[in-house]
Amino acid sequence: MSTNVVMADKQHQLRTAPFDARFPNQNQTRHCWQNYVDFHRCLKIKGEDYEPCQYFKRVYKSLCPNDWIEKWDEQIENGVFAGKI
Repeated sequence: MSTNVVMADKQHQLRTAPFDARFPNQNQTRHCWQNYVDFHRCLKIKGEDYEPCQYFKRVYKSLCPNDWIEKWDEQIENGVFAGKI
């Protein structure tokens, strides 16, 4: 689903996460987590300039609460993140 929004003479396209058959339920916590981890794995393997990694970032930014993202980012910086990246 996407919606076009015009803000300050610029047009932005808003998108949400597409359906993923691995996560069919309403609770999207696991979907959020998996895309966050996949994004950081992709960055580690392919580097920041690899455009397909941005797909995972868009999805986790759409699904995950900002507090969780900030907490996980801090954990990665401190070397105590629970996921395997």
